[in-house]
Amino acid sequence: MKELIHFLGENIELLYILILSIFVGIEVIGHVPSVLHTPLMSGANAIHGVVIVGAIIVMLDTADDNYLGLALGFIAVILGTLNVVGGFVVTDRMLEMFKKKKK
Repeated sequence: MKELIHFLGENIELLYILILSIFVGIEVIGHVPSVLHTPLMSGANAIHGVVIVGAIIVMLDTADDNYLGLALGFIAVILGTLNVVGGFVVTDRMLEMFKKKKK
């Protein structure tokens, strides 16, 4: 516990930046109109595709006996993949709303 308090004491500026970025992110995302949702999801899918590739590259460079690094890389690949697939599903549902309904 002392190590955690010491780490936070040395890096208090980073903690402030993290908290501020959380509030700014919530504020920005909360004011996005629904019309812009589809293009933003496409951009987020592209970013998470890069995250997946990066996690795979890091896993390939990790030593075989580093189980923590391999497990974290595997979790990053799984979560990134779920995020990309979920983004495509949401984008598809949004695009369905703009199609004309058949009689």
